[in-house]
Amino acid sequence: MENNSFLCEGFQVALLPSMYGMEFIVALAGNMFALWLLVVRERRNWHTGVVLSCNLAISDLLYVLTLPLLIVYYSLGKHWVFGGALCKIERFLFSCNLYVSIFFIMAISVNRCVAIACPFFTRSYVEPAHAKVVSVIIWIVVGVISCPELKFATVNCNEHKNNTLCVSFCFKNQDLSYFYYKIFLAVFGCVFPFVVTFTAYCVFISVIWKNVSITTLEKRKIGLLVGSVIVLYAISFVPYHIFQIYRLYQKINEHKECWVYNMYQVSKGLATLNMCIHPILYMALFDSIRVACCGKSSEEKQLGVMRK
Repeated sequence: MENNSFLCEGFQVALLPSMYGMEFIVALAGNMFALWLLVVRERRNWHTGVVLSCNLAISDLLYVLTLPLLIVYYSLGKHWVFGGALCKIERFLFSCNLYVSIFFIMAISVNRCVAIACPFFTRSYVEPAHAKVVSVIIWIVVGVISCPELKFATVNCNEHKNNTLCVSFCFKNQDLSYFYYKIFLAVFGCVFPFVVTFTAYCVFISVIWKNVSITTLEKRKIGLLVGSVIVLYAISFVPYHIFQIYRLYQKINEHKECWVYNMYQVSKGLATLNMCIHPILYMALFDSIRVACCGKSSEEKQLGVMRK
């Protein structure tokens, strides 16, 4: 199995440095710009959506700063030169960013659903303080479920005798603890938020379908929001969990197929792509960000002329 493993890894080493490099540039620029606009342009309208989106942008910026470590690691042919502590921190931050993203997208989706379905209740009872409490709960929950990464991640795995690897887990003596941990993360961290988000959008679309007073511009913003979340799940979240679990299952059974290994590497790169897609989600939520990026639509220009 190990000889076959080495044959498969050429694809990984060739793909990930350039993929992570592009994601680093786009995610850093996009999220810094979005966070700046949220803080500056939306400071007078600090509602629940702004609070949740700011937390999402901060999470992206925390993890994107670790991508240069991975770029160097894979550029050196999978040789980790940064020590065991940074290896564990990188794995922990990756897990935190992934599941913070999923849970905050769930919270943003539910928040928008409630705002559309129950506008009077939202205006009267839903306040930024509630979003701050939800944000703290999400950070605590994700931090707790990601803590095992600090235990499992190691640089002391002897799969490669010539290189120092940074691995999420070193499989020895058929230890299944990491495999079960990843199944738990897939169910609690991906499947459960997906069901809640999907339900919120079903209600969301049902209300919009019945409401003839919603403008074309509002419908476009809603379509952009729903579309960006669908893309996130279809590209970043679901493939990563499927191929990760299947890859671990094969590794436990000492069986390896290169196509599975290669697809898992692609899914790892796509999992971090979520940081690049989040600014599109912000454009659907906030006019200031959309106008700064794309300018005003013809409908907005007409409204502006009518107000004058």
